[in-house]
Amino acid sequence: MQPEEQKALLTIAVAAACADGAQDDRERDALRRVVESLQLGPQVNMAAVLQDVLLGHTDLHALAAALTTPALRRLAFELAVGVCDADGLRNETESRFLADLGLALDLTPPQMAEPAAHIDALVTAPPAPAPEGTAPIDDAALDRMILDTAITNGALELLPQTLATMAILALQMRLVYRIGAAHGEQLDRAHLRDFLAAAGVSLAGQYLEQIGRGIVGGLFGAAAGNLVGALARGATGAVFSFGTTYALGQVAKRYYAGGRVMSAAMLKEAYAAMLENAKVLQARYRPQIAQRAESIDASRLAALVRET
Repeated sequence: MQPEEQKALLTIAVAAACADGAQDDRERDALRRVVESLQLGPQVNMAAVLQDVLLGHTDLHALAAALTTPALRRLAFELAVGVCDADGLRNETESRFLADLGLALDLTPPQMAEPAAHIDALVTAPPAPAPEGTAPIDDAALDRMILDTAITNGALELLPQTLATMAILALQMRLVYRIGAAHGEQLDRAHLRDFLAAAGVSLAGQYLEQIGRGIVGGLFGAAAGNLVGALARGATGAVFSFGTTYALGQVAKRYYAGGRVMSAAMLKEAYAAMLENAKVLQARYRPQIAQRAESIDASRLAALVRET
């Protein structure tokens, strides 16, 4: 992928993150950290890209012109839908942005509707079945569930399909919900997002960071089903997704077991420490992650989220 194509894709993704108009200092700082983490080559001036987006100088038609193949244009739209939906279903402003982007990319209505429908299905999947009655808390069972979800998310990161990233976010929220339910908590999506934010985890930030790694590493250029190439290029991402999922699960278990009294500072500290441990632990489970990736049907991601 050429630098101008990288720049166009990432500019569209960042513009999608800003489309809701909520551009406060915290969002700017989060976007800046994400952009810095992408480690692009010198041909792409990401500071200038970020400044142009925040100042409203983004020209969607010029960005579309830089994407010279139909596949790249469809990818750009899919990324933008994923960013807009990362924190929940898109609002009216984000929907208008996506409509304008689709027109600039010269996409047909079916080409716009299909990725939106798939991502909506992932975002709106029920957090988890309601628990039946009460049962003693089984810490070992919770640990197994956390580890299994972390392995699945590490495997999803290896897939060449971009929708897999949205499934990672949905499974993380579902994991926190199930841990809370095991401790007698009835949680809604707003609480789940607040918990992740308190721990210092941004859903939109994770999505941007993951798609950035894919663009830089050439993951999106891999043919669907080319798992060998994806394994080679997605190793860093698998560590990231396994680690964030494992850390979130363990911190959620501690938080709900302790009666939800941990402060935001304590949550952030616990999450950061657990994330470092998870990165080491991931090496032990690399074979299971690769095996899980081979068994995942990318056409059934929404079903995977509902069934996990």
